[in-house]
Amino acid sequence: MANPNVQDIIEQQVLTVAKAVEDKIDDEIAALDRLDLEDIEALRERRLQQMKKMAEKRSRWISLGHGEYTEIPSEKDFFSAVKASDRVVCHFYRDNWPCKVMDKHMSILAKQHVETRFAKIHAEKSPFLAEKLKILVLPTLALIKNLLCPGGI
Repeated sequence: MANPNVQDIIEQQVLTVAKAVEDKIDDEIAALDRLDLEDIEALRERRLQQMKKMAEKRSRWISLGHGEYTEIPSEKDFFSAVKASDRVVCHFYRDNWPCKVMDKHMSILAKQHVETRFAKIHAEKSPFLAEKLKILVLPTLALIKNLLCPGGI
């Protein structure tokens, strides 16, 4: 006998939630119906500005090497690359099979996530970075976000 009561309670809760969602959607539709041409034009202008800003960001990212999986030749170049971009995924590698598999996947991700710079650096040729970042196993991924201060590592 307890099961029908529990079922009734669940049905009532589902109906209550569905009614709340329906009321919210009705309110949003009513707000859209109240828009006049000036409001629609303002929305359009705001959206155009957002799209222009996003296109400018995308162009800047591409100019910084985003969208491609590139190699950073030296430790000095690592710091300038990291400072130039807000988000960097850096693969510390050496010439072995697991690192080549990682390269393949990083290349795919770089094309899908233009907002992030994907790069790799040879760990054995970068002993300072490997020591400071405590890289003990290869491959290693370093995820760097908003490194604004010089010598932050």
